[in-house]
Amino acid sequence: MFEAQGFVMLREREHIAMVRENPDGIRTPLTVPNHRAIKRSTLRTICAQAVIEREEFLDAYNRKAFLARC
Repeated sequence: MFEAQGFVMLREREHIAMVRENPDGIRTPLTVPNHRAIKRSTLRTICAQAVIEREEFLDAYNRKAFLARC
């Protein structure tokens, strides 16, 4: 899901480590728990760190869920 926002997965274990190269040359790291369910507060923090708006995340999530059903 975060790939649509420009993040690339570096590794996947208990946590998923990702990074995004920004246009200004700064790298934005992102670590996401590799769990089936994530608490709302954790997800909110992840989106804040990734500078992803709530609606943007929900759109990507709904798009992925829709494509999985097709």
